[in-house]
Amino acid sequence: MLSDLEREQRTQVVRIAGAIGLLLVGALAVILVRSNTSAGPGLELLQGRTVFASNRDGDTEIYVMDANGGNQTRLTTSPTEDSYPAWSPDGSKIAFESKRDGNIEIYVMNADGGDQRRITEVAASDQFASWSPDGSRIAFTSYRDGNFEIYVMGADGSNPTRLTTEPLSDIAPSWSPDGTRIAFHSERDGNAEIYVMNADGSGVTRLTDDEGEDQLPVFSPDGTRIAFQSSRSGNFDIYAVNVDGSNVERLTRSGGGDFAPSWSPDGSFITFQSSRGGGSRIFVLDVAQGGATAVTSGERAADYVPDWQGAGAAPAGATAAP
Repeated sequence: MLSDLEREQRTQVVRIAGAIGLLLVGALAVILVRSNTSAGPGLELLQGRTVFASNRDGDTEIYVMDANGGNQTRLTTSPTEDSYPAWSPDGSKIAFESKRDGNIEIYVMNADGGDQRRITEVAASDQFASWSPDGSRIAFTSYRDGNFEIYVMGADGSNPTRLTTEPLSDIAPSWSPDGTRIAFHSERDGNAEIYVMNADGSGVTRLTDDEGEDQLPVFSPDGTRIAFQSSRSGNFDIYAVNVDGSNVERLTRSGGGDFAPSWSPDGSFITFQSSRGGGSRIFVLDVAQGGATAVTSGERAADYVPDWQGAGAAPAGATAAP
């Protein structure tokens, strides 16, 4: 029988997975109907690489592709789920979470899939890895103290330190480009909202206040905006907000569900996961023009939680917070 701790962990993981639309019954179906997607960016304009998770080969694994959808390559071959990949700032490493050793832990591998190493090892779940801009540290979510909280550790897994101490869940950290702040979503005030704090855990500030669920924040490359997924319109769409909480802007209107945003390195585009048209595909949004283009087909299974390489890199001359 499950202990109370194990039951609570499973409940929280299911809620998070449900929020980002990982409904595998629909994802495994072949897509027979396609939505009329609005005209999006020319694929030739998209630079860099995107890492993402997909269950196209059976179980969920990590894949990499050009940002325009070309050269899709599988990186992991675990018999269990590998998900939530995150590029290191220099593009040489990828952090991800995996159940391959029994519970969800954080791993790091080379960008070509080599040298896969586990860097957390506790009985509870460790998830949602986010690299500091200088690549020396990783922020993450952990249940190790009986509740989902934000932690930070060395990039090799050393010296894990708890940053938040709320009785309700703090989830999905994202570093600011200058390394001084961390955004995250929290249920501390009743439902999921976007918060930001100093990189040492001090100065927690709430940015959003809505009856819908605001989740999975990510800083823009210039540090002025935070993109996130929200259900405030009735279904999940991608929104952005200024770092002071002003000017909340809805960026997508899919009529289905848009999730897990990640900025392009220049901040002109956002890649995200969408269930528009059925299944789950990776799209790219032109932030200024508003059009979105699919860069994976989603015909075989679900593609989700993309991360665009270079978007979290430190600006020239920037250093991480102490």
